[in-house]
Parts: sequence; structure tokens; C-alpha cells
Amino acid sequence: MLRRSAAISLTVALAVAVLVTGCSGSAASQIDYVVDGRLSTYNANTTVGFASAGAQAFARTLTGFGYHGPDGQVVADRDFGSVTVVSGSPLVLDYQIADSAVYSDGKPLTCDDLVLAWAAQSGRFPGFDAATQAGYADIANIECIPGQKKARVSFVPDRGVVDYTQLFAATTMMPSHVIADQLNIDVTATLLGNNPQSVAPIAQLWNTTWDLKPGLTHDEIAKRFPSSGPYKIESVLDDGAVVLVANDRWWGPKAITKRITVSPQAPDIQDRVNNRSVDVVDVAAGSSGTLNTPDNYERTDSAAAGIEQLIFAPQGPLAQNNNRRTFALCVPRDVIARDAGAPIANSRLSPVAEDAVAQADGAAEASPYNKADPVAARAALGGAPLAVRIGYQGPNARLAVTVGTITKSCAAAGINVSNVTLDTSGPQALRDAKIDVLLASTGGASGSGSTGSSSMDAYDLHSGNGNNLSGYANPQIDGVIGALAVSGDPAERVRLLAEGAPVLWGDMPTLPLYRQQRTLLMSKKMYAVSANPTRWGAGWNMDRWALMQ
Repeated sequence: MLRRSAAISLTVALAVAVLVTGCSGSAASQIDYVVDGRLSTYNANTTVGFASAGAQAFARTLTGFGYHGPDGQVVADRDFGSVTVVSGSPLVLDYQIADSAVYSDGKPLTCDDLVLAWAAQSGRFPGFDAATQAGYADIANIECIPGQKKARVSFVPDRGVVDYTQLFAATTMMPSHVIADQLNIDVTATLLGNNPQSVAPIAQLWNTTWDLKPGLTHDEIAKRFPSSGPYKIESVLDDGAVVLVANDRWWGPKAITKRITVSPQAPDIQDRVNNRSVDVVDVAAGSSGTLNTPDNYERTDSAAAGIEQLIFAPQGPLAQNNNRRTFALCVPRDVIARDAGAPIANSRLSPVAEDAVAQADGAAEASPYNKADPVAARAALGGAPLAVRIGYQGPNARLAVTVGTITKSCAAAGINVSNVTLDTSGPQALRDAKIDVLLASTGGASGSGSTGSSSMDAYDLHSGNGNNLSGYANPQIDGVIGALAVSGDPAERVRLLAEGAPVLWGDMPTLPLYRQQRTLLMSKKMYAVSANPTRWGAGWNMDRWALMQ
């Protein structure tokens, strides 16, 4: 389980600076970076934004009190501010934003941004299409004087969230003044006033005002998409790529590379690698087919913390438990995991395989579903027809093969499976009933999808959570998930997971397959690029990247 929290110095930044200055030649002014999914929104906290590649692209554009380091651990971002524990029981935290912290449009960063982040993700205010309430739902209140740079965050008694460093971290806080300017209101006062009718316009803008579309003018970008990090958005290209440039108002160490173009993965990725028009590729392994590594590139393969899984729609032919279990019987999880070069994932609540807790969790209950049993599936159907549409974000060669494997196996059970390659958001397609199953990682993501905390990731099965895409609701599982979030005792966690596993395998809201495997391909002239198992991927430190010429 990835739950480590650390505060490290600028060692990495200094090492890169020494390396760059010590090399012959100079750092290039431009880097091309390819990521898993679409860049549909600047707000990676909406349900659609969570499933996009927004976290990979904007970790150093929308900064916070921490960021996710190369092992998925939370690293304190001292440039942004500091967090002090005032009380452990109940948990009370003081947040102090750096005095010099200012957005790229000149507006100061204030506690108002924390209030908006909490309100949007707490589940207490109507209209916000937030992906997750993990941690934020446990905050009792935030003391914030509008326009000030400090806030006191008090948690509900007995709800001391163990992984509180995950909160208010990079990409989680959006610029509240953008909404305030559009509505001509005091956002913080409105939210804390708790008038649902007044909150509705704020929620609507939080959901949509940061949508990224080609054709945005420079003035629109400057006004609606301000940056709180070393990079800012310059433009959105016709192919969906986003151009980031150094933010001259950033108060911390300046970005080493002046311009980074972040592009969604496309079918021409091998051609781009061959002709050296891309410098860093950070995608799910196999998603581009056999991605060959030329002599002038190096490749790292590693496991993500996110789980590739089948997420069943809350409506349609798989809305009923019996049909989901029947369908699961004909899915060859062993073959699919083997083809992906990974062990089968059995746990839905603590899925990191190296964790001894996760290895034990769900193994017994999962065993009937390890190998395909089309005879049992056919018998369970009793001759009734069943047609299932499986969708995934395309193009993705790995997932296309996975659907093909399922199609062949389930045909023997009399189940007709069709392949739907999505050119829109997977969660949206599931929500709109365009598909019956979404094949994706944690939270419906095309990339890792993981926060780096299994306790936080578990909320994708908590009732009312935005990225609970199957619409699953079970009070017992809600209790288990809630208890995991506040328990650091390994023995208690084992007990909780043992309690939840048989319920989840009986209800079958999702079918876990394997830990998503990642491929990081980069030019041998690149420095300071490292793999990352979380949804922020390699982009977590892009301001330290250097391409030597």
C-alpha cells in the first residue's frame, strides 16, 4: 500500500542543475511529452477530468502543498506553503500559503482556493461533479478569512484521515477567483453561507469553465486558466495537445525547459519516436502495440498503482448482480493478466500486489473467477441471451486484445461481446449508457488513475462518489472504506479487508484484472525524468526536465 508521506529538500533540483551545467552543450528550449489520455479539462478533479491525462499534464501548472514523488509518496512542496498539525485528535491542520504565492494573472493564492477545493469535493454542496470525496468528506470546517493566506482545517471527531497529505496537493486546487470574477461574488462567503441556490452557479462553473478546447484565445487562457506553478498554458492545439510555457510569475526555482508540449497518445506514436519528434512517452504498456525502442531512446517498464478492471454500468444488461457474476465467469482473468505481464489482481480495496495485506485480500473469493468457465456461465444463463458492449478509450492495442480475448471466451457461453472504441470520456460513455462495461484503470482512467493511497483509491466503490462509475451502494462496504481511511493499524486493515472481500465478490460492481503496467520511453539526452505509479505519472517534476543538445 502506497501511503508514505515525506518532505524532502531540493536535492533533486540541485542535482539536475549541477548535471545540466556540467554537461557539454545546453538544455533545449522545447520538449515534446506524450501522455495516456485526452486533455479535455484543466480541472483534473471532475469525474471526466480524473479519467483524463490532466494530472500528468498539470502537476507543475496547478501546484499545492504536496506533489507525488517517483515512488508515489507525497512530497511536501515548500515553495507553495506548509502544513502544521495543531491537534491529532480531533485532527486539526494549519495551512500556510507562501507570502509570495501568486497566480500567473497576478492574483494572489489565498485560502479561498482551499475552501473551493473542499466544497467541491466534500459531497456537502449540490451540483459539483467531483470525482472523489476521499478525505474531503471528513473535514468538518475550514476557517478562512477571504483573501488571506492561511486556513485552519478541522476534521470530524474520530475521522483523522491517515493520508491527509493527499489533500490540497498538486492539481486539486482550482483558482477560485476565476469563478468569483465571472459571477461577481465572494465565493468563500457564498460557500460557507451554505445556501444551495447560491452555490449552484459556482458548481456549474467549477464543472465546466476549465474545459480545454482548440481555439481558445490567449486572452481567454490568461483569464480563465491561470497557473500557480512553474508552467502555464500558452495554447491548445487542434490535435488536443496543450502547450505549456515557463510562468514568469512563478516564485520558486525557474523551470529548466521553457516550453513543453503535452500530447495525447495517437496512432502515430511509433513514427514520432522513429523520427525523434517526441522526447518523453509515458503511457500504459502495450497501449501502442509493440512500441520499439530506437538506439537513441531508453525504456523503463514498471507497475502502476492503478488497477485495470471491468467497470459495470449501473443500467443495462449487467445492472443485476447475477448477470455480472455470470459474465465474470467467462472472463479469462489469468490469460488477460499473463498477456499484460502482471499477476491477477484480486483486491478492490488494497490492490498493490507487493503489499502482504493485498496479496491475501480477496484471493479465496476470487478463485472461481481466475480462469474462464464458459460452461458454468452458460448454465447460469439458463439459455437466456446476453449481449455486452465493452468500451475503452482508444486507440489502445492492449485493451483491444483484451476485449478480443473476452469475446472469444464468452462466445462459448452464449454471450455476445462487442468492442466499442471510445473517442470520448469513458466515464461519460458509461454514464450515457453507450456501453455496458468500461475497461479502464482506477476511477475509469486511461492512465494509472491511482492517488498513490489505496485508502483514497478505495472510494471509487463508496456510495455517492463521482468515480464510483458502477453506481455501487452498500452500507457495509461504505463502512469498511471509511474505516480504512482512518486506520493505520495493519491488523485492523487486514480485518477490514477480510470483511469487505466476500461482499464485493458477491455484488461484483467491478472485476479487477491486473495492475496496469507502464512504459516510460525517453530520449537518452533527457535528464531528471522518472516513472511514477500514480495518476500524475512522469509529469510530477517536469520543471526539472532537461533535454541536452
